[in-house]
Amino acid sequence: MRDEVLVDEEASPGPEPLEARLAVRLAELRVERGWSLDELARRTGVSRSTLSRLERAEISPTAALLGKLCAAYERTMSRLLAEVEEEPPRVVRADRQAVWRDEKSGFTRRSVSPPHPGLRGELVEGILRPGADISYDTPPVPGLEQHIWVLDGVLEVTVGGAAHELRAGDCLRFRLWDRSRFRCPGPDPVRYAVVVVPP
Repeated sequence: MRDEVLVDEEASPGPEPLEARLAVRLAELRVERGWSLDELARRTGVSRSTLSRLERAEISPTAALLGKLCAAYERTMSRLLAEVEEEPPRVVRADRQAVWRDEKSGFTRRSVSPPHPGLRGELVEGILRPGADISYDTPPVPGLEQHIWVLDGVLEVTVGGAAHELRAGDCLRFRLWDRSRFRCPGPDPVRYAVVVVPP
C-alpha cells in the first residue's frame, strides 16, 4: 500500500483533522452495515490490513482506493468527504474549499461546491500532473451523471470502454454505469471541472 497525503489546508502537525475524520467515518460506515473488515476486504478487493490501517488513520487512501470504498458504501467521493466536513455555507470561499491530494498518483481534488442538503449537484475541480493515470473499477453510484469540462491542458477520459481526448474548452457528459479512467498525457498538467449530479 502506498502512503498518500490527505490535506486540510489549516491542519496542525500529526494526523490531519480531515484525514482523522475520514478514518472515523469509514469505520462508522462499515459498522453501520454490520460488516467485518474481512467482509469489506471481500467486497472491495482491498486487503484487511490496509483497511484496518486506514480506519486507524495510519495511512490515507489513494483516489483509486477511495473510489472502491465509495462504491462499496454507495456514495460519491464528494458526498463521503462532505460527511466529514462542517456544514458548508451558501458561499464557499476559495480558501475554505476542501482540497484532497494523492501525491503518489498526481491527483489534486478541490471541492468547489460540496454536497449540501436540498441541492443535488456539486462542482469539483481536478488537477492531474503529466503522466497521471487513475482508474476506477466501478462507479460510486450507478447512473451518476457527470459533466467534465477541461479548463487547461489535455485530459483522456475512458467511460464504458470508449476513450475521449478532451482539450481546453471541451466538455464530456455522461451517466456512469461502468469503469472509468482519467489520464493526463502531458506535456502540461490538466485542470478540469466536474459537475456531479446523483441519479
